[in-house]
Amino acid sequence: MTQTPTAQTPAQGQARARFTVPANHPMVTVLGSGDALLRVIEKAFPAADIHVRGNEISAVGDAGEVALVQHLFDEMMLVLRTGQPMTEDAVERSIAMLRASENGEGDGQETPAEVLTQNILSSRGRTIRPKTLNQKRYVDAIDKNTIVFGIGPAGTGKTYLAMAKAVQALQTKQVSRIILTRPAVEAGERLGFLPGTLYDKIDPYLRPLYDALHDMLDPDSIPRLMAAGTIEVAPLAYMRGRTLNDAFIILDEAQNTSAEQMKMFLTRLGFESKIVITGDVTQVDLPNGTTSGLRQVQDILEGVPDVHFSRLTSSDVVRHKLVGRIVDAYEKYDSENGTENGSHKGRGHSGK
Repeated sequence: MTQTPTAQTPAQGQARARFTVPANHPMVTVLGSGDALLRVIEKAFPAADIHVRGNEISAVGDAGEVALVQHLFDEMMLVLRTGQPMTEDAVERSIAMLRASENGEGDGQETPAEVLTQNILSSRGRTIRPKTLNQKRYVDAIDKNTIVFGIGPAGTGKTYLAMAKAVQALQTKQVSRIILTRPAVEAGERLGFLPGTLYDKIDPYLRPLYDALHDMLDPDSIPRLMAAGTIEVAPLAYMRGRTLNDAFIILDEAQNTSAEQMKMFLTRLGFESKIVITGDVTQVDLPNGTTSGLRQVQDILEGVPDVHFSRLTSSDVVRHKLVGRIVDAYEKYDSENGTENGSHKGRGHSGK
């Protein structure tokens, strides 16, 4: 951003907007340390000339761009008033949401501030929130439906947000227990070659679920909750023959369930329970000729009342920015070469 004592006068056909930052909000919270947030905004709106004088921000340029800049600062202030800081990532995602709405690509009325300030769970000094519009809709769908499928690439928060909702449901006594499960299918490795007992072999495979729990609960309480059966982490095979009442149940890595396993799991649903099923249909590790239950179930249950499919994309990746680009690159490669996961369709990755 350019700091000048005078603001540029708009030329014919251009528009101008002014935004005054309230005195109780330091300018660094709006512009970022070293003007880092400002640089993100300037890069996103090259057709607008943005200036600052004191606590006043002005933008001159194309009318559409200037209106979006004004809207962006309005949304940023709504977030800042909640006490939540704005980050470069949050600004970029806010701009993407505003542009999508402007271009008619959005199909809802959610604003960036509504997305970024929705608290799911506060634990150990940090708050878990959705970071994208699709993530917010995924979280809202979990509140509204009994069975929710979260389908999308790695890093989109499918499992993490589901875990946060499960812990929230337990803490607010909506359910009396949490059940976390995964199909014991290896991603290129063999559990049989791991040392130790069956529990020792399974434990590393379920480790991502334990890691998420440790983010959301007091680590000292987890062994006690598991010993009491309040939290159960187990392979999918352990679900057979059970009816799961008054529970929040999460099936992770569901792309690696067979069609039979998926049906078995879904029919475990008991009274006062909720199921969230997460997976990435582009990363199937099933043997040759095995149909992915997650791929098939979309054709079977789409449109069934109280069942919702939330689909996340590379734009919802909240890991390193490069992860989203990697996902897009693989999708492009598979599209151009008629492959899945880099392998020819039908050779080790059946399920279409």
